[in-house]
Amino acid sequence: MKNWRTSSIPRHKPGTTAAVLAGLVLLVAVLNLCLGAETIPLGTVGRVLAGQEHGTVAFRIIRYVRMPRTCACLLTGAALAASGAIIQGVLSNALAAPSTIGVNAGAGLLVAVCCAVAPSSVALVPYAALLGGFLGVSLVLFIAERTGASKITLVLAGVAISSIFSAGIDAVITFVPDALNGYSDFRIGGFSGMSMTRIKPALWPIVLSFTAALSLHNEMDVLMLGTEQAQSLGVSAKRLRLLVLALAAVMAGAAVSISGLVGFVGLIAPHIMRRLVGEDSGPLLVTSALGGAALLGGCDLLARMLFAPFELPVGIVMALVGGPFFIWLLQRRGHT
Repeated sequence: MKNWRTSSIPRHKPGTTAAVLAGLVLLVAVLNLCLGAETIPLGTVGRVLAGQEHGTVAFRIIRYVRMPRTCACLLTGAALAASGAIIQGVLSNALAAPSTIGVNAGAGLLVAVCCAVAPSSVALVPYAALLGGFLGVSLVLFIAERTGASKITLVLAGVAISSIFSAGIDAVITFVPDALNGYSDFRIGGFSGMSMTRIKPALWPIVLSFTAALSLHNEMDVLMLGTEQAQSLGVSAKRLRLLVLALAAVMAGAAVSISGLVGFVGLIAPHIMRRLVGEDSGPLLVTSALGGAALLGGCDLLARMLFAPFELPVGIVMALVGGPFFIWLLQRRGHT
């Protein structure tokens, strides 16, 4: 069986790829600010961003509707993609994603509990998701640490915890059916009604975790050589694996606290970037973050524009994009 890594794929220069992706992110951001139920000219957008046009309809639309939504898309996409890049590399599994280590299940359970206990406290949902994601991953990492922290143990622990939490979600909804109203929006994922207040709690956890992961890129490269080789080079594979997975979990948990359970970003973006820039963790993390931001921002633009003035939750658009990609990825692995 061939290695899951795409070693035979021609590489592009990471700096060039990152620059192109940064330009794409900027383009997606501008389009998100300009386009919608009401098209706003680029010049007007520029004046609003420069602090002009106060009191106009365009000012209110951009500052209070489109700007928070665009920031949320880019931040969430970058965090989920960077988290996915770490998880895929550490577990040596191209099909791994944040949900593999219990983030989604933990976040979903606490959001369901929050919707059941305090259905009118919508502001608590992001905090419940953030705490739940951390709880799920903490349990997975605790179990893995007690049983050896091997790659397969982490995956199996994630499956077990996700199953238990999913059962908990079903139990909450069974006993409190009204909780389904608030939970369903979170489960689908989307950015409707976004505000800067909702983004702020997740901003610093994402920034600090990404920075810490990037600072460990050399150690992650050693870890990907295999446990025995890492140990021979003086790297504690067990501790490093748990540490970087914890950083990935922080990013993913903070991201889903903003967007809800948006799927496939952490699977698609890192896989594509790995084919473009290779396996080195530093360039891969940076380009994955940029690619994830562009991908989710573009999908959210489609969600708003396809059936305007009505809009789809971005989670549906991502599922329509990610489902076929996942099937294609499975077919490729079946031939290797």
